[in-house]
Amino acid sequence: MIFSVYHRPPEIFGQIDIKETLNRLMEPLGLRAVGSHCSLSEMDDLDLTRALDKPRLKIERKRSFDERSMSELSAGYGRHDGLYDSPRGRSVLDTPLSSARNCFEPHPMMAEAWEALRRSMVFFRGHPVGTLAAVDNTTDEVLNYDQVFVRDFVPSALAFLMNGESDIVKHFLLKTLQLQDSEKRVDRFKLGKGVMPASFKVRHDPVREMDHLVADFGETAIGRVAPVDSGFWWIILLRAYTKSTGDLTLSETPECQKGIKLILSLCLAEGFDTFPTLLCADGCSMIDRRMGVYGYPIEIQALFYMALRCALSMLKPDGDGRECIEKITKRLHALSFHMRNYFWLDHHQLNDIYRYKTEEYSHTAVNKFNVMPDSIPEWVFDFMPLRGGYFVGNVGPAHMDFRWFALGNCVSILSSLATPDQSMAIMDLLEHRWAELVGEMPLKICYPCLEGHEWRIITGCDPKNTRWSYHNGGSWPVLLWQLTAACIKTGRPQIARRAVDLIESRLHRDCWPEYYDGKLGRYVGKQARKYQTWSIAGYLVAKMLLEDPSHIGMISLEEDKLMKPVIKRSASWPQL
Repeated sequence: MIFSVYHRPPEIFGQIDIKETLNRLMEPLGLRAVGSHCSLSEMDDLDLTRALDKPRLKIERKRSFDERSMSELSAGYGRHDGLYDSPRGRSVLDTPLSSARNCFEPHPMMAEAWEALRRSMVFFRGHPVGTLAAVDNTTDEVLNYDQVFVRDFVPSALAFLMNGESDIVKHFLLKTLQLQDSEKRVDRFKLGKGVMPASFKVRHDPVREMDHLVADFGETAIGRVAPVDSGFWWIILLRAYTKSTGDLTLSETPECQKGIKLILSLCLAEGFDTFPTLLCADGCSMIDRRMGVYGYPIEIQALFYMALRCALSMLKPDGDGRECIEKITKRLHALSFHMRNYFWLDHHQLNDIYRYKTEEYSHTAVNKFNVMPDSIPEWVFDFMPLRGGYFVGNVGPAHMDFRWFALGNCVSILSSLATPDQSMAIMDLLEHRWAELVGEMPLKICYPCLEGHEWRIITGCDPKNTRWSYHNGGSWPVLLWQLTAACIKTGRPQIARRAVDLIESRLHRDCWPEYYDGKLGRYVGKQARKYQTWSIAGYLVAKMLLEDPSHIGMISLEEDKLMKPVIKRSASWPQL
């Protein structure tokens, strides 16, 4: 039963108990509210918006987050902090602040998730500096899961920032910045100064009776590949810290300014490239094993674009900073045009590629990369809906990888590399192909899997990347936070709530595994670690984003109108 409530601003319900409020308001009528508390996942069943008079939050399906003002969004969720989130302290009894602000009882998984996240914290000389990759007590085989990985720590950092705990993030940023100055060698080859570590661990020296940090820049990784994404994630996290705390002093220190420039100097140096995208080796990012993503993988290009935009907002225009800013601006214009035109695939564009002529010369060529129509895999014709689209996995000379990669497409939305129309098309694709891309456990890292002869040739018969497992079409719960952020930015939180419901039905029961196997993600991964930290943190971030969407400002960039390219045919490859 829905009771009529007197005209009250909706943010009042984020400060007091809703059941107590309803009882007080309806006492003169002889009525009493029963069972007023509910979880966020039950919001659709108990439509409280109908119980409220104006003002109401209206989220239109076709309006992106960037097109709505922050004040409008915050009006319905009871919080608006302006350009920077103001510093916040801890709530009493170690209760996450996001839960304290919300009037509904948090899901029981939240408390356990916070407890598990805190158990994974790593301390260096009395200060928290990160979280372990996993705290799995069910196995004695540690491997490298006892280290702090830069990419793995990002969702943990966001969870702490959203909860008002910024110290651990600040210490992490500073310690990894110090490690950047370390000498980096693989055999007799010296790596560039700007390379950030893939991971580090705290090692105790019993002789000197002190701890020191030991970093891995790829020299001990599988395949000995340097982590291209680590530097990008570091820049993105530095901006998130600045947005969350309002502390400009950290990013403006000479050390941080130098660190940003060193990272970007590796990417902006002039060479033989004819494309603005970054040429990368297999295994240089989250997919850290051979999976046929060498060349120009979408994940790296999207992170590169986002890191460039984050750096542009933090670099000081003095000395060599001005020159770096000019290089960034030029690269952003070229990169956004290249990605939005040549990496984008929808039904119209697929039809165009199917009809391509080959061996075209001169500047009037339509098939600029000489992609062979016969190389289009059969599955993509049935997979592509009439409404919807996505950024393909890779584009290079005579090569187009038509696979869907979740992280690259989500980051493309968050960074506004995708235009508003393209962002909505990606969301349309997710809804149309929910069974394939989400299944029973969010979210497929890529689709489809490699199998048979293709798997043997591309992965080198990798026993860990068998079909529908691990990086080869496995389902990764950590991707939930990026999916949720993308859903909120595009004004479609109902997609995220549906994914969260799937997570809450299994993740806790399965002891927070690293990944799931199977076409639908039905089985815990055959080599998946339990109590994987970024699976835990990804869930927390997703929940807090849904509870307070204003957090999206930490990890989302508005569309830059100056870099909006002229596209002759929306969401398709332009014909000149």
